[in-house]
Amino acid sequence: MFSRDPLANPEPLIRRVYAYAAYRLGDGPDAEDATSEAFERALRYRDSFDSRKGEPAAWLIGIARRCVDDALASRVPLAEPVDVEAPGDLEEETLTRLELGRALAALGGQDRELVALRYGADLSARQIGELLETRTNTIEVALHRALERLRRQIAREQSIPPPRPIPEGVRVSAERAV
Repeated sequence: MFSRDPLANPEPLIRRVYAYAAYRLGDGPDAEDATSEAFERALRYRDSFDSRKGEPAAWLIGIARRCVDDALASRVPLAEPVDVEAPGDLEEETLTRLELGRALAALGGQDRELVALRYGADLSARQIGELLETRTNTIEVALHRALERLRRQIAREQSIPPPRPIPEGVRVSAERAV
């Protein structure tokens, strides 16, 4: 078996794996735990890495995908969200993230996974193809279609007019509110 040490240059790999995990799980402890778990497994199985089958990043993201899936399966809803102070005024960025999050949630699971692998893990279509054991062209087409669906979803959300504010002094009962 022809192989080399997949963890010889860990810094860029850590960033990629964390970015992927954070994309799927959200920034913070869950993504950090999934990243740590992925590297722990990679260290345990580093002898099984075969450079003929792909690059270290794709191999590690494959491990990270299983760690993220495990983390998502074991999630317990929090009673109260954790407060984290954000530096500066992030209103526009927050609105953009919320809009993108809603649009991504409206996509199917396969589309969300492709977008996460491409933009969260920063894998190329070729690397995603190797990871999913699919032709690169198939991945490129599927990713293109997923992004088109995402763009259409964002456009739909932006075309929905915001609710009109209730004039001051007007009372609305729960029975009449729709």
